[in-house]
Amino acid sequence: MGIKNRRQFLEESMLAAATAAAATTPVLVAAEEVQSKSPNEKLGVAVVGVRGRGGSHIGAFAGRQDTEILYICDADRDVGGRRAEEVGKRQGGKVPTFEEDIRKVLEDDRVDIVSIATPNHWHALGAIWAMQAGKDVYVEKPVSHNVSEGRRIVEAARKYNRICQTGTQSRSNPGMQTLIDFVQSGGIGEVKVARGLCYKRRNSIGERGKYDAPKNVNYDLWLGPAPEKSVSRPQFHYDWHWQRDYGNGDLGNQGIHQMDIARWGLGIDHLCISTLSYGGRFGYVDAGETANTQVVSHGYGEKSLIFEVRGLETAAYKGAKIGVIFEGTEGYAVCPSYHNGSAFDKDGNQIKSFSGGGDHFANFVDAVRKRDHQVLNADIEEGHLSSALCHLGNISLNCGGNLDIDKAKEALDKHISQDDVHDTFQRTLAHGKDNNVDYATTPFSFGELLEINPEDESIVGNEKASHLLSREYRKPFEVPAAGQV
Repeated sequence: MGIKNRRQFLEESMLAAATAAAATTPVLVAAEEVQSKSPNEKLGVAVVGVRGRGGSHIGAFAGRQDTEILYICDADRDVGGRRAEEVGKRQGGKVPTFEEDIRKVLEDDRVDIVSIATPNHWHALGAIWAMQAGKDVYVEKPVSHNVSEGRRIVEAARKYNRICQTGTQSRSNPGMQTLIDFVQSGGIGEVKVARGLCYKRRNSIGERGKYDAPKNVNYDLWLGPAPEKSVSRPQFHYDWHWQRDYGNGDLGNQGIHQMDIARWGLGIDHLCISTLSYGGRFGYVDAGETANTQVVSHGYGEKSLIFEVRGLETAAYKGAKIGVIFEGTEGYAVCPSYHNGSAFDKDGNQIKSFSGGGDHFANFVDAVRKRDHQVLNADIEEGHLSSALCHLGNISLNCGGNLDIDKAKEALDKHISQDDVHDTFQRTLAHGKDNNVDYATTPFSFGELLEINPEDESIVGNEKASHLLSREYRKPFEVPAAGQV
């Protein structure tokens, strides 16, 4: 069977099977999933970016009967080569091809799925290129490096009728699903505030300087859409998270998971109408550029989503360090992990608990076979909205300036009146003092209050902030503009 005929047969047989079964077959949970052993229905997979989170992608697809990893793609040939050998052992001797350049991978019509776990600045372009080439995509969080990129991925998914899953796995965990249902059904009363927490200790990444990229890394391909600059951090891998050209700080690294759960629980399917952020990089001076202490307040009229990042030593808040708290009129709910949580009454007595993990990759494969993006638990639009909230917080902070604490308090009073926002501000100040931060000598950045138009996802009346909704791209690694995907 020829390659093109094989792809046509594969998609037509999937669609026919899904149509025939839709009326009688319930959606299967991960434990009940039946995987096809037919060679004609085996999906070819390319995993792009395999050093860190990409290992989980490999484990998911190499461990299935109905998928085969055909390519390992990474700018680091040492890491990529090792991963290819590992996959070969898991696949009974079927060693995937290693390739540095995603564009060469996309030329192969045997590839049905592209699974992306690169640094953040490559997520959008890799996903868009893959869907333009007729592939379905699983892309890690945050799905974008800036607000515009996320909407462009959504456009590509709809234009090319591709399945695109966001890597926020909590959406596929029954424990989290039932907790969200409980919150949305009034289990803790009316919920007007969701609070995301990323209390995760981070150390200095070392002195800023000029360093050589590792010899085993194709640095041109690693940079991709990012500006052509020399390496300015001592540790090449991972520490890019704290530099703006490539990462989005812990707000967009760990925090995107909790941002997504918070928005999900509030039942909001659009961007906020206002954003304000404050904080700074406290405790050390290093090559990092993103805040290690940051608060973001997203306004939704009567509802608000507040996010707290703390990279220095800190105690848990209401039993959570990395989690979400829903504050209701009759109690509150705490989600301290990806898959479990508890609800409490107003006096702090536990009234209900939730737990249970799922399989986010299995949900993705199910949607691929059914050719229906509505089967996805975390469709790309959900990923875009939650990622964009992280980006808006960073835009507000980056457009602000350094203020002394008294002036910061005055600015907060001027912009926002909610008690919970002021309480958060006071707790943030205390957190810094607990870590010996001297606010008299340490820059404290108070961001600009941004007015957001959620209909077209623009920033109103602020040219500087609006410019940060996108970025300048290095040729030929250019994310398409609106309407040009």
